[in-house]
Amino acid sequence: MPSSFSMIPEPPPSTYPHEHWMAEAIREARKAEAIGEVPIGAVIVRGDEIVGRGYNLRESSLDGTAHAEMIAIREASQRLGAWRLLHCRLYVTLEPCPMCAGAIVQCRVPHVIYGAPDPKAGCAGTLMNLLQETRFNHRTDITFGVLQEDCASLLTEFFRRLRKK
Repeated sequence: MPSSFSMIPEPPPSTYPHEHWMAEAIREARKAEAIGEVPIGAVIVRGDEIVGRGYNLRESSLDGTAHAEMIAIREASQRLGAWRLLHCRLYVTLEPCPMCAGAIVQCRVPHVIYGAPDPKAGCAGTLMNLLQETRFNHRTDITFGVLQEDCASLLTEFFRRLRKK
């Protein structure tokens, strides 16, 4: 009997450019910003459909794992009825940290697209590259720098305002 993940057919390729989906991730980041959270947002796309959304909720939930990517992964898994997020792309405004990179690999997300690099915790090439570590069974393609200035300015302005308070 085939496993449940193999029964989900591959969708047709997206007709939208990466910038379209990154703009959706930025909208999620603005939701975090509106409630005083660090403005990081993520969306998971399958074909031309968003199947998971998330934004940073660490402070309000008092949960260190409530990163945008983790929330989007949970929502996409529930919506698709599978923990393997095959045929999906994850768009996130900031380069994934070690925890999120690990979850991305474990959930078999085949492609991650991020906006701004993270010089303090980036694990998609900046500090290290867990997404393409050859010792793991699964690897993820990476596209970076999509709407980078917009993604970076969200964070820069947020922390500038925070320091002024």
